[in-house]
Amino acid sequence: MSRALAGAALAVALACAPALHAPRPVSQLGTPAASDGRSAADLLAEARAEWSRRGDPEAVRRAEALFLAASETDPGGPAGVEGLYGAIQARIRRIERGGDAAARRALARSTVELGQLCEQRAPASAACAFGLALALGEQAREDHATATEGLKLMVDRLKRAAAADPALDHAGPERVLALVLVRAPAWPLGPGDPEASLDAARSAAARYPNHPPNQLALAEALLANGDEAAGHAAARRAAELARASAEPEAAEWATEAAALAARPSQGGT
Repeated sequence: MSRALAGAALAVALACAPALHAPRPVSQLGTPAASDGRSAADLLAEARAEWSRRGDPEAVRRAEALFLAASETDPGGPAGVEGLYGAIQARIRRIERGGDAAARRALARSTVELGQLCEQRAPASAACAFGLALALGEQAREDHATATEGLKLMVDRLKRAAAADPALDHAGPERVLALVLVRAPAWPLGPGDPEASLDAARSAAARYPNHPPNQLALAEALLANGDEAAGHAAARRAAELARASAEPEAAEWATEAAALAARPSQGGT
């Protein structure tokens, strides 16, 4: 999932608008499930079970509500962080799977606010930094005027998350950083840097070589740096891994792998 999220961030517009907002309370950003006396741990367990069925849009909505409930049941503890991070993931899946533009834009903004609340609760949390970075990417796609500031903040949070917990989401922070750097415009318009992208992609793939999105990110970075043979090899490896995966995103990974395997290199040495 997080591989696709990076692409959402990269439509940079000349107009500028703030990427961060004064975050509202959780109760104004979503509809938590009724706790009915359940502990935060029980709510999280139910939320994870629903999230495992995220191929069903209604399961995604139930997971989001349960994650939000857990975040409110234990706002100062680890469940509060996991709850907000889980709700961010569920929101992002909803944004990426349709709805009218105005609804997606509003949902993306509120997801950024959830990320900000997460950081307020746990400033050193890798999950909060990563969640906010992903939310900023979705907001940049849905509201291009926020992209100029949003991409800078996104890179900062991804680097923070990678330093704090490089294993998070199968090296997700490094993977997404690689995609931001390879797709964003270069200075002065954006943080784009194909060579740095390749370093991040190689690091993610080295940590979790059998995670298909890491091979997809590596393939894209290699192609952007002019290494067509290695890029196509990474894309073929991603396709093999996707075909063997039971994850709900496996078909999407396979489709992207096929596209990368047919893409010519874009320059480099």
